[in-house]
Amino acid sequence: MDNDFIKYQAQTSPYPLGMEVSHAKGSYIFDTNNKKYLDLVAGVSACTLGHQPPRVNQAIKDQLDKYSHVMVYGEYSQSPAVEYCKLMASLLPKPLDKTYLVNSGTEAIEGALKLARRTTGRSQLISCHNAYHGNTMGSMSVMGFEERKRIFRPLIPDVDFITFNNEADLEKITTKTAGIILETIQGGAGFIEPHNNFLKKVRERCTEVGAMMILDEIQPGFGRTGKLFGFQNYDVVPDIVVMGKGMGGGMPVGAFTASSEMMDLLSHDPKLGHITTFGGHPVIAAACLATLQEITETKLMEETLEKEKLFKSLLVHPLIKEIRGRGLMLAAMTESAEITNEVILKCQDKGLILFWLLFEPNAIRITPPLTISEDEIREGCAILIEVMNEIRI
Repeated sequence: MDNDFIKYQAQTSPYPLGMEVSHAKGSYIFDTNNKKYLDLVAGVSACTLGHQPPRVNQAIKDQLDKYSHVMVYGEYSQSPAVEYCKLMASLLPKPLDKTYLVNSGTEAIEGALKLARRTTGRSQLISCHNAYHGNTMGSMSVMGFEERKRIFRPLIPDVDFITFNNEADLEKITTKTAGIILETIQGGAGFIEPHNNFLKKVRERCTEVGAMMILDEIQPGFGRTGKLFGFQNYDVVPDIVVMGKGMGGGMPVGAFTASSEMMDLLSHDPKLGHITTFGGHPVIAAACLATLQEITETKLMEETLEKEKLFKSLLVHPLIKEIRGRGLMLAAMTESAEITNEVILKCQDKGLILFWLLFEPNAIRITPPLTISEDEIREGCAILIEVMNEIRI
């Protein structure tokens, strides 16, 4: 491991994986020893089209030759951002027709929470136990995992929690609630899907009491579940949809989308209700536009469901208790954190990149690029099974 990496760059854990990256292409990352690794994580769901996607790279280069940052968000009309927001409006159900572009998923969550309060004039926010929505102070306030946030308190007040898929808890959504924020599929908790029309019942309750329904699509979004957004699998339309990660084809970005009527509230009383210097950056927006066009103009989304079937057919082993998730948002569940840790670390040694989930220690994350081939899936699954065969319980 590069000592300068540890010495000069702030770390997020005591034990970073420490691979020294040389280059990446398609579904593979290469280290400085030119060892090749098959990537089944895709930058934690961010590299939707794999590494160095030609259409995205070309869009970035073309835009760099025209102009880069010129003005803070929302003052000048810059065609990559305008075209992106226009295309997004054409792909989303009504009334989701106006998008605010920001720099990251967590900033998009912050904006969505502010918009819910601005729209309703209420303060209460509701989230789910074991939810993860980012790590800034507002996003952390709606994180449903006390161990990770206790030391940073006090956080923003008037936040309550329910249990995902628990209908009885929906009574907590009242006329005092500004908004309820949910991951369409719970990510850090273990790729838990909504059951028994849970999201529709949340929608009905929100409509009944005038609360905003916010869906966090930062992980499921951009084709990963077979639809452009995960909520489109469940016959529901939120008031605000939040996106990030896979949106930019590997570039840093986030956004939140709502109706024009709602979004326009951020422009007055007070002005600059949300403001960001680099949101809508033309180079990033060009990458987002190229990514969205590639996803929607090809068969990548429908192929995702076939690739899910292939993964599930190949990943059959006594150490795998179940495979959760949908499309290419999958988690292979083992009996213990010890098994999961050993599998992930030994797979990296053998040239296969897997990763953990935030709050579910038994889960092995499998979130490859949507562009992964069937042969690459077979290669990755063979390594994973080989490693599991070597493990002695």
